[in-house]
Order: sequence, then C-alpha cells, then structure tokens
Amino acid sequence: MQQFLRLLDKGKVVVGLAPITPSTSTPDYVSLKNYQKCTIIIVYDNGSTVTGSAITLKQATAVAATGEKTLGFTKQYANADISANDTLTETDVTSDTFTTDDTDNKNGIHVIEVDADDLDRDNNFDCLRAGTGDGANMVLAVIYVLHGPRYAPTLDRSAITD
Repeated sequence: MQQFLRLLDKGKVVVGLAPITPSTSTPDYVSLKNYQKCTIIIVYDNGSTVTGSAITLKQATAVAATGEKTLGFTKQYANADISANDTLTETDVTSDTFTTDDTDNKNGIHVIEVDADDLDRDNNFDCLRAGTGDGANMVLAVIYVLHGPRYAPTLDRSAITD
C-alpha cells in the first residue's frame, strides 16, 4: 500500500489574517528561515457595493516588521467567482500590486507563490507578509503555506517568531 505524506508533514500552514474587512488590519509576518517557499492564499467574500482590497507584498528582517520594504512580484493566480468553478488563472501584476475583484456578491481567491530567494537575502531579509489595503463591504483572509522545509517540519515549530 502506498503511503502519502500529509501536507502538515511537508510544511506549515499559518493564518496571516483572520477573516475581516481590511481597514487598519495588517497581516502577520512569517519567517522563511526554515522554508524555501511560501504560497500566500487570499480568499474573499464580497457583499454589495464592494470596494476591493489592494494587495501587495512586504519583506522585513524580523517578524516585527524590522526594516520593512516592498517585495516585487509580477504574477498571481486568481479566480473571481469560486462558486462557478475552481480554475485559477495566471494573471500579470503591475507595479507590485493588484486589487481583489469588486463584483457584488461574489467570492474569490488569489494565490501568490514566493521563493525565499526572491527576498533581499543579501541584506538579511527573510520575513514576508501580504499587505491588504482598505476595502468596503467585503471580508478577506490571508493564509500562508510554508513549504520546502530546510529541516524536518514539526507542528510546534513557529513561523511567526524569529
């Protein structure tokens, strides 16, 4: 019988921002010291008369946002209507930001893949977070999936501490 590893045996799942209407909210940082990659998953639920949330990426030298600066990225994967299908479409990103869909009463998902080597490693940047701009009449959540462990992952190894 073939044995499969659980996702939790290969990586770490972290809630960066619990479901909320983004205003003054700031998603948590995660440390990539122990992982090679981070998949950022942003799910949202639109009400009516929606203002989408502008999404950016930030990097820092510590999870306390030390030396925070923008992390450039050029693509993301999106589905603006998850009730219709589960297909993610590769989408170009302009000027290191995009805005979640603002269609009334639609639910969607965005996925961003980041390699730890994309961070400014030469200057000791090893922490990452999504940035969420103010939105209205919508709720979103940010989930980080850290994978490509540099060491055997354990459920008790924290990614939100340095």
